[in-house]
Amino acid sequence: MDIETLKKNPKTSYLASEYERLTKQQAEVEAMVATDPSMQSLAQEELATLTQQKSAIEEQIKAIEESEKEEEEFPNEIILEARAGAGGDEAALFATELVTMYARFAESRGWNVRVLDEYSLEIKGKDVYRLMRYETGVHRVQRVPVTEKNGRIHTSTASIAVLPMRKKVSIEINPTDIEMEYSRSGGAGGQNVNKVETAVRLIHKPTGIDVRCTSERSQLANRERAMEILKAKLQQMKEEEEAKKYAGDRKSQIGTADRSEKIRTYNFPQDRITDHRIRQNFSNIEGVMLGKLDKIIDALQSGEVGEAGEE
Repeated sequence: MDIETLKKNPKTSYLASEYERLTKQQAEVEAMVATDPSMQSLAQEELATLTQQKSAIEEQIKAIEESEKEEEEFPNEIILEARAGAGGDEAALFATELVTMYARFAESRGWNVRVLDEYSLEIKGKDVYRLMRYETGVHRVQRVPVTEKNGRIHTSTASIAVLPMRKKVSIEINPTDIEMEYSRSGGAGGQNVNKVETAVRLIHKPTGIDVRCTSERSQLANRERAMEILKAKLQQMKEEEEAKKYAGDRKSQIGTADRSEKIRTYNFPQDRITDHRIRQNFSNIEGVMLGKLDKIIDALQSGEVGEAGEE
């Protein structure tokens, strides 16, 4: 057990100090017995108590470490981003509707939701990544747009990316690879936030990935937050590339897809949502768009393959 490392962790520092204290006390008792064998019987009881107390602390530390390991794999914070695909204005509208749908679902779970812009959310809460990780991919909508005069059904797409915000990220970014821009944050006219260039845009030149952050009050805070999101995007890109190497081994699994994989179709005229990975259909499309995603999320967690096929 690495006591010094455990002391540096706020969650285990007290337990590590207690373990250290008990170890010293144990050593003192053993030293006393070595110099005075007549104390052997009295010391045995105390040593047994100290050993029991140390074992209890070891179990507590082990539980904390397991919890941290699980939280690192399934962090309780994500950035959810939508991007319009094929379909012009209808695709852009669908992308914003998906963001609203996820915001309402998150609120129904009691998670903390912050709108970063019309196409992205920051969501914090227990099990948020565990439950939301399968939403990454292309979402297709089939419906008659409001602007359609002839009643024809249009097909549009929007892609969703779910970025886990892990505390430990292995990505290192060379400062020379970053291009930084500053601008005024959006918002209602006349607000102080618009008078100062607090909004930050980072461009990662090797990949072309760009991140814009306006949600914090200061330029420094927005820059730090943008860097965290950029690292999360680069980390996910790395993980997606790794996953593709083993794609043949996981054809029957759901997996966390990249944005190019079509995962779900929302057919409004037939009141049917089809998740193509688990081949299941769901009804109450209006309710789902209002955030009632529980049945779909639960089905994805169980990973059960149903009878519905790809359209």
